Formats: sequence, C-alpha cells, structure tokens
Amino acid sequence: MDVFASQRLQGNPLSVFTDARGLSDAEMQDLARETNLQETTFVFPRETAIEAREGVKVRIFTPYEEVPFAGHPTLGTATILRTMRLDSGMVKASEAAASTIVLDLKVGKIPVSFREEADGVFGEMRQVPPIFGPVLDRRAVAEALGLDAAEIDSGFPVQTVSTGLPFAIVPIRRLSTLQALQFDFQKASACLKSQQAEASDFYFISRETGDPKVGLRARGLYSTGEDAATGSAAGCTSAWMVKYGMAQPDETVLILQGVEMKRPSKIFVRSSKSGDSISNVRVGGHAVQIMEGEVSL
Repeated sequence: MDVFASQRLQGNPLSVFTDARGLSDAEMQDLARETNLQETTFVFPRETAIEAREGVKVRIFTPYEEVPFAGHPTLGTATILRTMRLDSGMVKASEAAASTIVLDLKVGKIPVSFREEADGVFGEMRQVPPIFGPVLDRRAVAEALGLDAAEIDSGFPVQTVSTGLPFAIVPIRRLSTLQALQFDFQKASACLKSQQAEASDFYFISRETGDPKVGLRARGLYSTGEDAATGSAAGCTSAWMVKYGMAQPDETVLILQGVEMKRPSKIFVRSSKSGDSISNVRVGGHAVQIMEGEVSL
C-alpha cells in the first residue's frame, strides 16, 4: 500500500500480511526486516463475532522492533481490510462494516471510518487521547540540532506529545530551514534524554508552507531514515495545535510531509477541545494498493 496519498508511488509505503496466523514473533520481525519499510503489519483473522466485538487484531513491526501504534500502518491496513470485505461480498459498501474498520492494536482499539471522495476512498482514524509531556528548552534543542535558536518559533513550545507514540514537536520558523535540516542523531537523542522528554524522536513542522491550502509542512527525520508520512506524529501535532491556538477545535488542517524525499504525503488532521482538555484526535488520508503477492518461508 502507498498511504497518505491518492496516487501510486507517493505517500508512505506499507506491507500488509493479511493472514499472519501461524507466524512466530521472530518470523514477523524477520519479514519486517525483509521488506525494509518503515513498518509492516500482520493481520490475525478471528471469528466474525469476535472481530465485531473486539476489532481486527493487527501487530505492527519496524525492521527493528514491534511498536504499539503507528499512523500510516493503521490507515493502510484498515483500507485493505475494507477492500477485502467488499471484494469477498462479505459486506456491501453501504453497510457499517465497510464504513468503519476497528483495529485491535497493542495501544488499544483504533476505529478507522471511510467515505467515498472524488479522488478515492478517504479513511480517518481516531487516535487515543493525547498525553502532553514536558516542554523542552528551546535553546538546548536548537543547539542539539545545530540551529540558531531564532530558527525555532518562540511563539509555541517545543513539547512532547503522545497519541500512542511520543514525539517532541519542534515548530521551525522558516520553510527553507525545515527543507535544509540536517543534524547529529546522537546529539538529538542525548538532548531528549537530558530533558526527560519521554520521546525518542523529534517531529519538525513549519507554518510557512508556500501554499495556502497547506496548513503545515512537516518532516520526520529519524536515525532509521526519513519518513514520508508519520501519522502518529501528525496526531500529536493536531492535539498540540489546538491546545496552543494554532488551529481551531475541529478545524481540518492539511499537513504535507515527504516532499524533500520525493514521496509527497497529505495528512488531514483535526482535534476537539472541551475546556482545557483535547480529545477526539483524528488523522485521515487516502491509501492505494500498488502490488500483491505471496511470501514463501
């Protein structure tokens, strides 16, 4: 699957093993290493009544480890499961079983709702409630990233947020700085640890986008490589934006990521607010199938 894109060869690629029954943990990890994508998912089909009650059991692996949650694997897996249900005749497009797929992940149940649009089927996941972590020292973060502190927008905090996976959100003032960003991952990791950030990675955003239709430009730069679309971090960013007034409650914001690596990804986010509480974090986009095959072990 190519996820967070309506055109093939864009967005974030994902491998989905649609029936992983019988695979060991070691085999799943080896297969994720074999695909060598950011994530690979494994579906464990169960009886229809159990899936209706508990959701479809899915496990998510990077090439290095299993993770409790990730955004583009959730959307991509739910999209292919919906397609399989329709193709098999199990459900009709008008039925609830086709309009919402619930995934049973390590982080909990994540519903993904679908609707038909002009450029394809649009899926939107509701992530777990956000947890706001420490606010980091802007100058220390800038030093770790090799930036002048003025390049980090002082109007908003550098803060750790989690909607299943924690990220430290860094608001970059200029798009050109975001585009040219390079840094020492060991120094960045040490900075996060020294400030007890409770996150292993930064997520970089800029309000300067060069396109009025795009709310934020973003980059996911990690020690394992650049990520074309980080749906988990986008959810964290949505909650953060609403908390600090960068976006209005329930306002849909388009985050454009992956441009620099020639895998443009469109991530649509929105969050609700009641008093000081942020909830109902939703992250959506398109996903398209690009290939299908079998693996022999």
